Amino acid sequence: MSDSNNDAYRIEVFAESEYLPEQSDADQKRWAFAYHIRIINRGSQGARLLTRHWIITDGDQRVQEVHGEGVLGQQPELAPGQEFQYSSGAILETAVGSMRGNYQMLSEDGTCFNAPIPAFTLAADRALH
Repeated sequence: MSDSNNDAYRIEVFAESEYLPEQSDADQKRWAFAYHIRIINRGSQGARLLTRHWIITDGDQRVQEVHGEGVLGQQPELAPGQEFQYSSGAILETAVGSMRGNYQMLSEDGTCFNAPIPAFTLAADRALH
């Protein structure tokens, strides 16, 4: 597998998080968040998203890693210039945390490569000053 900087294999990932107060309970140490992902194929090769790897860190620096096939039960294929969007969620035991990771992609020419997911913050309303 390569982490090639080759222009044929360029996947850009954008992430936004949203606090879900109606699903959260501070007394139970449960803070719920939605995250919205946008994946854009900026390369010249079509590519399929095979797997995901998330590193979720809470405010106490506890780390949880999540590995799995595809996203939401799908392995979307993105032609050059095409994008795919989805939303999912995470539960933390603290009001603040972060997520980052990568998607393993398979290009139409058979090259496997990683598409990094930049770190983004999960924060309950008023948790960050």
